[in-house]
Amino acid sequence: MLELHCHTTCSDGTLTPSKLVEAAAKAGVSALAITDHDTVSGWSEAIATAQAYNLEIVPGVELSTVHNNRSLHILGFYPDAEQLSAPLSERLEGRKRRAYQMVANLEALGYPIELPELGEGMALARPHLAKALVKAGHVSSIREAFNLLLGDEQPAYVHYEKFSIYEGIDLLRNCGGVPVWAHPYLFRGGEVEEVLKELVDAGLMGIEVYHPSQTPKEIRHLKALGEEYGLLITGGSDYHGPSPDGKSPSSTQLNMLHLPLSLLDPIKQAAQIEKRLISRDCN
Repeated sequence: MLELHCHTTCSDGTLTPSKLVEAAAKAGVSALAITDHDTVSGWSEAIATAQAYNLEIVPGVELSTVHNNRSLHILGFYPDAEQLSAPLSERLEGRKRRAYQMVANLEALGYPIELPELGEGMALARPHLAKALVKAGHVSSIREAFNLLLGDEQPAYVHYEKFSIYEGIDLLRNCGGVPVWAHPYLFRGGEVEEVLKELVDAGLMGIEVYHPSQTPKEIRHLKALGEEYGLLITGGSDYHGPSPDGKSPSSTQLNMLHLPLSLLDPIKQAAQIEKRLISRDCN
């Protein structure tokens, strides 16, 4: 079984890379993608742990881009970590600036909090602020924090710094990665069909057809669109681990989609082709 969309404590997940690997192995996962937001810090720990479980790690990332003034996430599979290092460092700094502005907004609203100390290469995200709000006693749960203050268009919310779909796709492809549109029906900045054409024109290579948020009808439509444009088909649970507060139940579980390993081979082949093209252009 295949999982191509999971998060760890290196971004907004609640399990360390090692614990995620252990949980995935117990759930029957054979190949697991580590796709933290704007960071690849979890790869090495996951790869080291996976050896004991005979589990394959798919190195990945989930880039936070902005399109039509809305957040649009692009998954990248098999990018070169060394080439991504400097651009991702700037993305992480942008996340910090965004978080500090939300902290200032919260204080102005009468909800002062202290941000947690995160290690180098870890992505600061809204769930960290939500957890701090719970710890400070301002709200009773992570969900309440988002509904009241941190959700899109709520009073403390701050948009991502500008990073276009063109920049995100170019970055991934220039690093030998395979860019895939994550959970298309969660995007709120335009019709899926119109946005997909823009993404394909920008160099998109795949689409996340299988995701817990998407209905069977939406899945069928995305699959048809993928076939129409000749895109790679991917999927994953978007697992973030158990709820950190114990009050907001996780709506996803590892291996809940039971995706076949056969989806992975075309992605591997596409990544190999991308790397060969880059190598040829450099010579």
